[in-house]
Amino acid sequence: MADTALQLRSLVTPEGRLELSLARVEIPTPAQDEVVVRIEASPITPSDLGLLLGPADMSTAELSGPADDPVVTATIPEALRRSVAARVGQSLPVGNEGAGVVVAAGGSDAAQALMGRTVGLIGGAMYSQYRAIKAQQCLPMPKGTAPAEAASCFVNPLTALGMVETMRLDGHSALVHTAAASNLGQMLCKLCGKDGVPLVNIVRKPEQEEILRGLGAKHVVNSSAPGFMEELIAALKTTGATLAFDAIGGGRLASQILTAMEAALTQGEEFSRYGSSTHKQVYIYGALDRSPTELNRNYGMAWSVGGWLLTPFLQKIGLEGGQRLRQRVADEIKTTFASSYSRVVSLAEALSLEAIRTYGRQATGEKFLIDPNKGL
Repeated sequence: MADTALQLRSLVTPEGRLELSLARVEIPTPAQDEVVVRIEASPITPSDLGLLLGPADMSTAELSGPADDPVVTATIPEALRRSVAARVGQSLPVGNEGAGVVVAAGGSDAAQALMGRTVGLIGGAMYSQYRAIKAQQCLPMPKGTAPAEAASCFVNPLTALGMVETMRLDGHSALVHTAAASNLGQMLCKLCGKDGVPLVNIVRKPEQEEILRGLGAKHVVNSSAPGFMEELIAALKTTGATLAFDAIGGGRLASQILTAMEAALTQGEEFSRYGSSTHKQVYIYGALDRSPTELNRNYGMAWSVGGWLLTPFLQKIGLEGGQRLRQRVADEIKTTFASSYSRVVSLAEALSLEAIRTYGRQATGEKFLIDPNKGL
């Protein structure tokens, strides 16, 4: 290995500008319980974009510098600068998760056991050519697993598993999921099919319906179709789903889901002015729509809307529960938890304006994978 390596950084300036660039950083010597991983695959996910791009108006983005050392700058609207005030002046590394090969290891047995292995890892700063990290934060992959296959082995798979576990812990028996044709949605579809969990998938486009039906989904409804509410009520009546995970966040969809749940529960039942006594829950876990969440409270009194995040869930189930889920991900990384990507880019290519415009849309079927060592 060389002494230094490249790392993608995101900076907010005092003038209210976002600056993306490549920094050259030292490759650390691993501590006793650490390994150094040569990162060969790291996905760009919505959670990464929150740090990478923040609230910047990317229509104002400008590119400067040579092709192998680009700098991207963009304006942050004045009304949104307060939300990033705490990170002004800090050049922050980006990338939540990734995968690669262990090329150096500390002296502990756990670290030495990973030498030469392909591992998935989480811990930030994954848009880097090399990453030093504690051995316990690595997920060893089965022999023959490529880094690209293991790149998305934490956030999406554990979120899908966390949704099913939350369903059971909260006393529900079926699920509803929005933006359901995403990589995460496809994993959840396969997981629920394998585990026999009834799942109602909500999408926006006919081609997204076909993706999920091709995976064996039984209940797929299109929120853009004229008969959406009738089809959703029918699917909820069949499955009995009273728990939803919503990736959209803004707009009326969460309220529509609660309304449909109430209708499915009360069809043929005796009228009550308080509505059904069965609790209906929507967890918002994403923000694809950043507008306000609109609730039209016509679904009785037994309901709630709240937030759901992976990290607090993992803390709730503890180390043993988390390790059980992680092991299942490793065992099924090429099947249930397989991911697909539309493009593989280098660190420099990830900062091209065309690439930023594409992955910044967060559109289904346009998931990018960064290979920090591409072409080297």
